[in-house]
Amino acid sequence: MIGAAASPAPLRARVGAAVDSRAAQRFITFVILVNAATLGCETSPYLLDRYGTVLHLLDHVALGVFCVELALRLYAHRLALFKDPWSCFDALIVGIAVLPTSGGLSVLRALRILRALRLISVVPSMRRVVSALLTAIPGIVSITGLLSLILYVSAVMATKLFARIDPEHFGTLSKSAFTLLQIMTGEGWSDIARAIMPIQPYAWIFFFIYILISTFVVLNLFIAITVSAMEPEVLGDLQDELEQLEQREQASDTLILEELRALRAEVAALRER
Repeated sequence: MIGAAASPAPLRARVGAAVDSRAAQRFITFVILVNAATLGCETSPYLLDRYGTVLHLLDHVALGVFCVELALRLYAHRLALFKDPWSCFDALIVGIAVLPTSGGLSVLRALRILRALRLISVVPSMRRVVSALLTAIPGIVSITGLLSLILYVSAVMATKLFARIDPEHFGTLSKSAFTLLQIMTGEGWSDIARAIMPIQPYAWIFFFIYILISTFVVLNLFIAITVSAMEPEVLGDLQDELEQLEQREQASDTLILEELRALRAEVAALRER
């Protein structure tokens, strides 16, 4: 009875080691890629007409693999599985996939492609990048607030300055905000400015200052914050590589010393003869 009661723990350990092994993760990565490809093929009417049955079968097989993997991980780690945010993310993606897609929930069929996002939790490098980006969210929110403020102030000014000249782009506050958002991306801003400058020759000053602040200053702050958030991850990877290199050097030094000791012992034994 004691042996029977103690057997589930080693079994859970073996199941957890098997599911978390590198081979299992590679297999899951392959299934994710194949499933993403099949879901993309389903958007083609030609492929769907000719190979629809095969595509649906592969989709169901992939979903079955994901469900079995999640069940095994839940058996191995039990409720401790949900302490890992990436495991919760995987469970959420699989949970959305198993919801019924008929009737009022037919829109959920389009969400099946979210399974491809599981690649983020499977590939360690992607997981580190996303983790770094999540740490940058407070800075990104602050920059977004600053950009929204600049956009709002500029939209009010543009509406008052150019509403009568170009009502199509600056007739209302919402139109001005959308036009300035378009100008921020660099799309067609010169055509908009040239349409106004024959009537207001100094309108280029407004557009120049707005583009300088919104595009060349504020948007570049997003890049600066993202790069700053990635630095700890890069330094962590370099530190891990240095530690592995030091361990290899120590192991090689230890091996060389052992070989020298063995040679000395052999030389000493030959001298005694």
